[in-house]
Amino acid sequence: MDNPQKWLLPPAGRVDTVLDTDTYNEIDDQFALSFMMKTPEKFCMKAVYAAPFFNGNSSSPEDGMEKSYDEIINLLTLMERKDFIKNVYKGSRGYLADEKTPQPSPAAEHLVSLAKGYSPENRLYVVAIGAITNVASALLLCPEIANNIVIVWLGGHARHFPHTQEFNMMQDIAAARVVFSCPSPLVQLPCGGTVDYCATSAPELRYWLEGKNALCDYLVSHTVEEAESYAKGKPWTRVIWDITAPMWLMNEKGNLMSSSVMPANMPEYDYSYSYPENGKPMAYTRFVYRDAIFELLFKTLAK
Repeated sequence: MDNPQKWLLPPAGRVDTVLDTDTYNEIDDQFALSFMMKTPEKFCMKAVYAAPFFNGNSSSPEDGMEKSYDEIINLLTLMERKDFIKNVYKGSRGYLADEKTPQPSPAAEHLVSLAKGYSPENRLYVVAIGAITNVASALLLCPEIANNIVIVWLGGHARHFPHTQEFNMMQDIAAARVVFSCPSPLVQLPCGGTVDYCATSAPELRYWLEGKNALCDYLVSHTVEEAESYAKGKPWTRVIWDITAPMWLMNEKGNLMSSSVMPANMPEYDYSYSYPENGKPMAYTRFVYRDAIFELLFKTLAK
């Protein structure tokens, strides 16, 4: 009989994976997608899904999703992986209206179809680094896939933070509540207070990545340009926190981060957490080893 809690530990060996990403939102999703595509010995990539987002880089959640889709294609082109474009799917055009009504999309429908091919003993890893609308929609479309997947989500802030007004979570709290309450094993990588240690600077990026390949040059210039759009002439570091979600799957030796299994919290609509007595076990990331993560990231991207 399968032991569900074993899925709350980083897996050994190669795993089947999909990535759900709001790639155009800022500059860190690009690092996560590139790292996963360039680590085939660990990630057997089955698909990439474009997630919705709405901020200064988009005119609506739908526009954010469309721009993210285009940015995924751009990155695959830079990596000379145009062969993988057929596995990229557009996601939801809006957020969940409530906790019972899905936002159907090619991404959600593909995840349902794909996850049906797995089982409680052989699960698909769903790595999500944006608003988790696509994943929640797939679970609402076909609740039984919850027993065939493991969800690794970068979203929300640490439990000791005074609020949960983190971008990924607050965009679609209904979707987060669907995911936190479903039977799927869940790994949370909180942003503020945990993975925000994963920041880098222009000198470090240029030293390790500049001139290595077209992808690296793009990542360096894109990150520096974004940071200097608001901090030119000042000291700055830029958080690359999305990279920690795939890094959790690389953490079999415990050298990249520290996580604990504990009862799941629940995101509330007032931007707080509640702690249900019957919360399912989940893996909660407490601390990241920043230097070890960036060492692995830079070596991988510079291949």
